[in-house]
Amino acid sequence: MKQILQYLKRHFREDFQWAYYLSIAGFLAICTFLNYHYDFEDAVIDSYYGQHIRILYFSLFYGFAYYGSSLIMAFYKGNFQIFASTGYWIRSGLILLLLGLDGAFHYHDLLLKELPRTLRYPTGSIIKNLINIFTILLPLFLFYRWKDRQVNSFYGLTARGFDYRPYAAMLLIMMPLIIAASFLENFNDFYPIYRPNRAHEYLGAPVWVPAIIYELAYGWNFLSIELTFRGFMILSLAPILGRNVVIPMVVTYCFYHFGKPEGEAISSVVGGYILGVIALESRSIFGGVMLHMGVAWLMELFAWLQTQLHR
Repeated sequence: MKQILQYLKRHFREDFQWAYYLSIAGFLAICTFLNYHYDFEDAVIDSYYGQHIRILYFSLFYGFAYYGSSLIMAFYKGNFQIFASTGYWIRSGLILLLLGLDGAFHYHDLLLKELPRTLRYPTGSIIKNLINIFTILLPLFLFYRWKDRQVNSFYGLTARGFDYRPYAAMLLIMMPLIIAASFLENFNDFYPIYRPNRAHEYLGAPVWVPAIIYELAYGWNFLSIELTFRGFMILSLAPILGRNVVIPMVVTYCFYHFGKPEGEAISSVVGGYILGVIALESRSIFGGVMLHMGVAWLMELFAWLQTQLHR
């Protein structure tokens, strides 16, 4: 924990400006209010589900978050020269396009139509969490081989010098908060994400088998998220933006949560900031992967326990 606190203190001391942080907070507050008041992502963008144009709309949605916050950053930091960098536009444009592709990907629906109805929901849920292998992981790996192969790790996927103990301590600290949240109605409206189904009957397997397969795929998804936001958006762009790389990522990460409960989107700002600083300082995303997977699985577990208590 001491090392993590040192990371945060150093970054905050060098990056913090009252006007800058308040302006970012105001930008996020307005966007969050408008999204949830008008249900923008769910009612507007998702109304185009199944159409190719939805990829563009998601990319523009995340682009508004990233470039809007980058403009605020450049104004307060006097750093407008970043917009003259070809590398900045190539790297930021690539990741925003991939986020749009991943968020709007629906082509697996063609496969699901060929499956028995009983298997469509669990199979679709598993594919949705694994499709990032093709929409995120593979494109970033190809870009890494093209542009960044001289870097020691694949955007922070390295265990070199990694100490799991502070992250385990953070999970223990967060556990009571997750337990308390599991008693909230809107929490249980969303979690557990994996819903009861009859796939196990069709497969002739115990009820927990498809559930475990789903949860493993769900956990994998968070490795992809950390690689995207803390790996590529922090470590790939840090040579261009320096410490200024964190805030635009945090704002985009908040937008990424706009389809989830409002409280989760708000809390993602704090979590994204902490994980971004850790990745920037440690040059590793494994701490974020451990925290993200741990919190996600704990939320699933305690939400499932709530369903058992109210049977």
